[in-house]
Amino acid sequence: MSSSFTVHDAAGYEQLMGRWSQKLALPFIEFAGLADGEKVLDIGCGTGSLTFALDRAASLGEITAIDYSPVFVEETIRRNTSPRIKISQADACSLPFEDGTFDRALALLVLHFVPEADTAVAEMGRVVRPGGTVAAAVWDHLGGMPVMRMMVDTVAALSEAGRQLRSRYCFQPMMQPGEMKRAFVEQGLMDVAETQLLIRMEYQNFADFWAPIAAGEGPLGQYMTTLGASERARVDAAIRDAYEAGRPDGARSFANVAWACRGIVP
Repeated sequence: MSSSFTVHDAAGYEQLMGRWSQKLALPFIEFAGLADGEKVLDIGCGTGSLTFALDRAASLGEITAIDYSPVFVEETIRRNTSPRIKISQADACSLPFEDGTFDRALALLVLHFVPEADTAVAEMGRVVRPGGTVAAAVWDHLGGMPVMRMMVDTVAALSEAGRQLRSRYCFQPMMQPGEMKRAFVEQGLMDVAETQLLIRMEYQNFADFWAPIAAGEGPLGQYMTTLGASERARVDAAIRDAYEAGRPDGARSFANVAWACRGIVP
């Protein structure tokens, strides 16, 4: 298995994280670079946030989007209206493309869910031509995601299983400062640069934040599915209390930081 991300329903994923990806796609494209006529590979396309942003950002020759999840592949195909976009199921650690096929390979919010992330970076470099660009972005779960730390810190205070979840969540691959940059350098990429990208996410109310996680979407949602009814009710109440922070339920806004890295194929 080449992905630790759990997805059951495309609409649930959109509410959980797809809307975040849409906000992050443009600053990521600006950092990664783009030029008319290029052939670009989108690795881990999800429901198409980066894929469709690429199609709008430049007059590209071709956009190839792949994802490990058939749920995501089916949904991106359903949404696609551009003849320039080709979508298929594939493994980021074993890309089904010849060496040097693309001008750029991009991975938005993907590598931290790939247990063999170094292999995925190597594969990205392999399928990009010499002089082309490899770029990726991952969330800073430990220090840059207060809304999600709010949840994992709360469940960690309630049980040993919650503490184990927090440890896994905060230390996924490529998330520590400089970690992705080192991986890019070790895989032979040149002129490697790392930066931070900041977005804000707004929620209408607690249900807007909590519903997809409570329904089992993503790694945090997967944890919720392991709980019995009484423990689930206890977690629900504690997370609600953390979200509301002593004020009536309603809109909340959270800043979120992603690490972004790019390198050139020699």
